[in-house]
Amino acid sequence: MMQVRRARPEDAPAIGAIHRASWQDAYPGILPDAYLVGLDERRIAAGYLRAMLARRGGEAVFVACAEDGKPVGFASAGRARREGIAEGEVETLYILPDWHDQGIGRRLMRASAAHLSAIGCSSAMLWVLSGNAAGWFYRHLGGRPVGVENIRVGGRAVEQTAVLWNPIGLLLEATAATRERDARGEG
Repeated sequence: MMQVRRARPEDAPAIGAIHRASWQDAYPGILPDAYLVGLDERRIAAGYLRAMLARRGGEAVFVACAEDGKPVGFASAGRARREGIAEGEVETLYILPDWHDQGIGRRLMRASAAHLSAIGCSSAMLWVLSGNAAGWFYRHLGGRPVGVENIRVGGRAVEQTAVLWNPIGLLLEATAATRERDARGEG
């Protein structure tokens, strides 16, 4: 059975590997190939470890673990990094490609939304690269696109879309477990 729990420092190497594998799977053609090949999972892991230890802005990292306890996905959330869109932000959501379409993203979004609500956030948002096919997932969960902006990643200008849940209860409701979802293996 899949378990979602708060990440621990010893999860950082797995989180770095998941981040790298997810980007290499999701962003070919969107980000430069040389940038994707050069992603350093140890450096990425060190960044997540620092975030876990610092807990700035009420930030929390959650991992989804397979039956053997190995992390196969993770999410991070905290107070919004900038003002004006929402109070809380889901900063990351990455799942190993072989584990897609099993309800893991929904469960990680649920953990993130519950955390944001617990730290007093009445709304939630996230940024998704506009070319990322996973944007449909956030819309499926009731997220509403509310803006776009251009950023630079790997030396390339790319567009990202802000997705909003206001109030946060919309995200909590959309990610709630149901018997029907669990029967389909989505929970």
